[in-house]
Amino acid sequence: MKTRAAVLRETGKWYEIEELELDSPKAGEVLVTFMAAGLCHTDDHPRTGDLPCRLPMVGGHEGAGVVEAVGEGVTRVAVGDHVACSFVPVCGTCRYCSTGRQNLCNSGLNAQVGCLPDGTFRFHTESGEDVGALCVLGSFSQYAVLHETSCVKIPDDVPFELAALVSCGVTTGWGSAVYTAGVRPGDTVVVYGVGGVGINAVQGARYAGARHVVAVDPVSLKLEKAQEFGATHVADDAGKAFELVEELTQGLLADHAICTVGVMTAEVVSNAFEIVGKGGQVTVTGMGNYTTAIHGGLLPAFQKRIVGSLFGGANPLHDIPNLLELYKTGDLKLDELITRRYSLEQVNDGYRDMLDGRNVRGVLIHDHA
Repeated sequence: MKTRAAVLRETGKWYEIEELELDSPKAGEVLVTFMAAGLCHTDDHPRTGDLPCRLPMVGGHEGAGVVEAVGEGVTRVAVGDHVACSFVPVCGTCRYCSTGRQNLCNSGLNAQVGCLPDGTFRFHTESGEDVGALCVLGSFSQYAVLHETSCVKIPDDVPFELAALVSCGVTTGWGSAVYTAGVRPGDTVVVYGVGGVGINAVQGARYAGARHVVAVDPVSLKLEKAQEFGATHVADDAGKAFELVEELTQGLLADHAICTVGVMTAEVVSNAFEIVGKGGQVTVTGMGNYTTAIHGGLLPAFQKRIVGSLFGGANPLHDIPNLLELYKTGDLKLDELITRRYSLEQVNDGYRDMLDGRNVRGVLIHDHA
C-alpha cells in the first residue's frame, strides 16, 4: 500500500512530505493507521544532528491509532484495537523487562536505524530505497508497520491525540519525577526546562507530594503553563532559581533537580548539581552531546547523585494505561498540554513554533478522508 509521510533526508534540512510504499506486516508485526502523533523535541534531534540516525527516516516516535491488520503469531493486539505506541519496544522477556525495567528493553536497539527486529525495512520509495522509522515507529506517516512489542492497547474512549502524548512525553516527564527521582511528600524539586516533557515532570512532582516545585525556563508561556500544572514557583534563569530555592529551604537547597531541557548542556547539569543539597539527586532526562565536570568531592561529602532517566524509568505496558486512567479520574492533565494542532503538511511549522517558544506541545493530526 501507499502512505504519505514526513521524511528526513539530510541533517540540517527540514522534513519532506513524500508518498512511500509500505510493506504488509510479517510475523509478529501489525499494520497501524496512525490518527495522531506528538511533535516531541526528540524528533528534531536527528535534523540537528544531536541524535545521529541512519537517513532517510520517517519521523515520529509518539503516536496512537487503530490496528488494521496483524501478521502471523501476533497475540498482544488484535484488528480493531486502539493502541498507543511505546517508543521503546517491550519484549517482556529480556533481562531488563523481566526485572521490571521495560524502559531498558533490549528490543530498542534499532531506534536510530529504523529497521524491524529482522533487520529489514517496511517503508520504501518508489525506486526501492529503504526508509527507516524513528524508534521503529514512524508516526509521522498515515500508516506504518510496527512490531507488536511497540504497541500498547488502550481503551477505545481515549482521544487519539492524548494517547499519542502518553507514548513518550507525558510518561517520560511524569516518570522522571515519580520513578527515577523518587520524589516524596515534602520535597523541594526544581525542573529545568518545562516543555512537553518538563511540564509533566512538574505534574509528577506535585502528584508525588512535593512541597515546592520550581519551574525554570526562559519562555514566559511555558512558565505560565507550569503554574497551571502544579509549579509553586517559577524562574526564568538558573541564578534566580538558586536564590529562590535557597530562600525557600533556609539554605538546605533542593532534594531533586530534574533536567528536561530540549537540548541538554553541561551548564544545565552543573546548575542542577549546585542547586541540590545533601543527599540530593540530579535526574538527567534531556538529550544532548556534551561533557560535564563537577566537583568530585561533593559526591561523597554531600552524598549527591547524578542519574540518567530513559522513558522516565517507566514500564510502558503498565504505565501508559495507568496514566490514561489517572487522566480519566482528573489526576493528570492532558487536554491542557496541547497548544496547537497541525496537519502532516505543517509538521515543520510545528517544530518552528516549538523552537521559537510558541507552543508547549504540538500534535500532528493525520487526515484519512
